[in-house]
Amino acid sequence: MKKLKEFTIPFVGLKIGRHHYDYHIDNTFFEFFEYEDFNDIDVKVDLTFEKKSTMLELDFHVHGNININCDVTNEPYDQPVENNISLVVKFGEELNDENEELLILPHGEYEIKVQQYIYEAIVLGVPIKRIHPGVEDGTLDSDILDKLEELQPKIGQEKEEEVNEVDPRWNKLKNLLNDKN
Repeated sequence: MKKLKEFTIPFVGLKIGRHHYDYHIDNTFFEFFEYEDFNDIDVKVDLTFEKKSTMLELDFHVHGNININCDVTNEPYDQPVENNISLVVKFGEELNDENEELLILPHGEYEIKVQQYIYEAIVLGVPIKRIHPGVEDGTLDSDILDKLEELQPKIGQEKEEEVNEVDPRWNKLKNLLNDKN
């Protein structure tokens, strides 16, 4: 935990009101969490920390770029990331972090560690399905895409005719509708 000491905020000495913290997140941050899905990280975190008389409010704004591999082609690309997370901190008898938007710290605590919330904000800001922009617009030239296109099942002429041909029973039913008119 010594490596991430900069993510510990001692709130006892802070005046009541808003305080701002800026963090620059890179690969070393995720090495601490042993998270290896990202190739390269360049993310900024703006933390607005508001101290009130009986509670604390934290608003995390995450924005930047993460270099990840595409799920389809495994080609690396830069994925823009933007996310906001809010957290309310209250004080009680014992630590309770079961609710994702409410943290209860025991009375007598004097600092809060925010690295876990920054980690979650970044990881949750990345889309579940990671698709290279070149795959979506058709500009990416990749051996994997060529192989996928080659292996794609093709509908033959006979199959297309079968799909386009109308079942004669439907024609009989259509005649019933026409007879009513």
